[in-house]
Amino acid sequence: MNKKIIDGKKIALKVTSEIKDKIEIMSKGQNIVPGLAVILIGENPASISYVKGKEKACKDVGIFTQTFNLDDSSSYDEVSKLIISLNKDDRFHGILLQLPLPQHLDSDKLINLINPKKDVDGLTSENAGLLLLGKPRFVPATPLGIQKILLEENIKIEGSKILIIGRSNLVGLPLSILLLQRGKGGNATVTIAHTRTKNIEQLSLNADIVIVASGKPNTLSGKMVSKNSIVIDVGISRLSDQTRKTGYRLIGDVNFDEVINIASKVTPVPGGVGPMTIAMLLNNVYLAATFSQKRPF
Repeated sequence: MNKKIIDGKKIALKVTSEIKDKIEIMSKGQNIVPGLAVILIGENPASISYVKGKEKACKDVGIFTQTFNLDDSSSYDEVSKLIISLNKDDRFHGILLQLPLPQHLDSDKLINLINPKKDVDGLTSENAGLLLLGKPRFVPATPLGIQKILLEENIKIEGSKILIIGRSNLVGLPLSILLLQRGKGGNATVTIAHTRTKNIEQLSLNADIVIVASGKPNTLSGKMVSKNSIVIDVGISRLSDQTRKTGYRLIGDVNFDEVINIASKVTPVPGGVGPMTIAMLLNNVYLAATFSQKRPF
């Protein structure tokens, strides 16, 4: 593999191996098997694919998982009743509501019905607030995976100028807080760019690390990065490609072919941030299981 390419799969394998060992010790020593409940609403192909990947990853490390499938016409009351019942189900230490939801459902309200100690996505108001205060219980898996990549690659975070393109509650905002925090993996100077930001090219050229989570292919081109910068590509989109058996290929938010020739290091799509997101979700489920010793909550 090109030395400029950051191998997310390799880092994820290391992380999941460590998680598997910890779960084995927990299972044998405390007779606790971590459990994850996944709520999947509708037939979104991408969501179905993501959930299957999570199911396989859970099985590989010894996490018990069950997916609860609901029709895309399910009402708010139906989904809320399921969440409330899972809050009380001791088989599940973590609950994950697969996003996006059908348009008629209020994702914020439903997410905040999840018991915060089972909120392994770290998206409830309580967990988001704890992260903001520097006392995180659960950090959303993608931001945590990005931070882990930077640490494992010995990329300097402290004092670095980091540009995050994208301000979503899933990635951009929690990632900015994580990289700003005091201590290991933090102390960076963070700028967030979005659709209303002017002169993004100038900001990216001056950044030591550029993290792109815009959800739009080719947001970052070669002319937007400097020679020694680190580029982390969070995006993943399907592009029609009849030369592939699947009929499509995956691309990120970065113009990889341009950026790889300029930047110091780049994460690929697929095989970069994606595997780390799943690995850190597994870690959050393990952490949630450790809280079972402190219930009721």
